[in-house]
Amino acid sequence: MVSFSFYQVFGEMKSKRSFLLLPDGTEVGRRRVLLHSCCAPCSAAIVECLLRHGVRPTVFFSNSNIYPDEEYLIRRREIERFLASQEVPFVEDEYDYAHWRQTMRGLEGEPERGSRCSRCFRYRLTRAAAYAAAHGFDLLTTTLASSRWKNLEQINAAGCEAVEAFPSVTFWPQNWRKGGLQERRNELLRLNGFYNQQYCGCEFSAERLQKDT
Repeated sequence: MVSFSFYQVFGEMKSKRSFLLLPDGTEVGRRRVLLHSCCAPCSAAIVECLLRHGVRPTVFFSNSNIYPDEEYLIRRREIERFLASQEVPFVEDEYDYAHWRQTMRGLEGEPERGSRCSRCFRYRLTRAAAYAAAHGFDLLTTTLASSRWKNLEQINAAGCEAVEAFPSVTFWPQNWRKGGLQERRNELLRLNGFYNQQYCGCEFSAERLQKDT
């Protein structure tokens, strides 16, 4: 597998410290970061960027929305493969599609970026926040904020709600599409030969994709 530093690829760029500032203006610094990951394509450039700025995250894979089991296993293997090459810790949450599906009951007919997506984000990020609080992490952020298919305001709102019950954890609402990361995402996708799909993983998004094609 081939993997290059974000800054090696884009030349001798100065570190943009403001890119790693929290909303209150403080630096991430040595705070422990838990990165909720949805998949390898959305995670790779973010992990590289964090490492470049001296932040070694732990990646938390909590995605009970993915269906079927085979799709989940493929996506999990891909992110594990990349993180092993970067020597970044990986934690897998319990996969419980039945519970996730029950939680989405009544919202099956909602459109993409609608209330079902908001509930799904809260479901996954609340589990991540609980893990962060139990294991001494200060910050929680998510690769969901790198996807052009998702609504950034929805994601940030879900993240802020997710940490409300865990006062020791702060949600970091970073736009992970900026700073050249979208372009680097696409390059890493090609260089690493990542498995990639054009939907989030849930059965409703897959149905939408089939209808559109």
